[in-house]
Amino acid sequence: MVFLIRIKMNKQSNPNPQGKGLVPVLDCLTGSRAMVSVHPKHIEQISRELFTSLFVLHSKFQFKPVVGKSYWLYRRSNSFQLSMISPTEWGENNFGQIIGECILQKDITWTLTLDENTARNEELMTLIENRQREFEQALSTVDSIDKVLPFYLESLPFYQRVFASALASSLRDSMFKSGIQGLSYNQARQLLSEQ
Repeated sequence: MVFLIRIKMNKQSNPNPQGKGLVPVLDCLTGSRAMVSVHPKHIEQISRELFTSLFVLHSKFQFKPVVGKSYWLYRRSNSFQLSMISPTEWGENNFGQIIGECILQKDITWTLTLDENTARNEELMTLIENRQREFEQALSTVDSIDKVLPFYLESLPFYQRVFASALASSLRDSMFKSGIQGLSYNQARQLLSEQ
C-alpha cells in the first residue's frame, strides 16, 4: 500500500515529463534568436521569405532544426512533413511525394528548392500558387506588414512555434533596417518602385 502511494506522489511531482517548462522554452527562444545577423530587405524578398518559411513551418516535424543543415519536405495526401532523411536514404519512397530540399538560413528564414518532378507536377504547383495568392491577398489587406509576422502562432507545435517567433523577429529587424516597418504591403511596394 505504501508503495502505491509513493508511485502516485512521484507522478505528481513531475508535472512536466517532456522537460518543456518555462526555462527550457525561454532557452530555446533565446537560442533561436541568438547570433542572427539580418540585412535590410525589400518587401518582395520579405514576402517570399515569409511565405516560404511559413510553408515549411506549417509542415509536421518533431525535431529542432539546425541552421545550414538540409532537410526534406514530403507530401502525403494533403499534409506535409519535414524530415531529416533524404529521398535517396529512403530507398523505396514510403514517406510520400518529395517536394524538395529545405535549409534553415542564418537569419532564421527557410529556403525551399523544389524537386525536379515536383516542379513539373501541375496539381502541386497549382496548390502552392493558390496558397501564395491567398497569402499575398492577406498581406494587402492589413494596414501594417508587422501584423502578419508570426510572433505567436498557437496552432503550431513547439519547435515550429519557436522558429516562427524567431522568423518574425528576424524579418521585423530587416524591415526596420529597410525603413518599411509599420508600412502596409502596398506602401512598401510603392516605396520599392520609387527607388
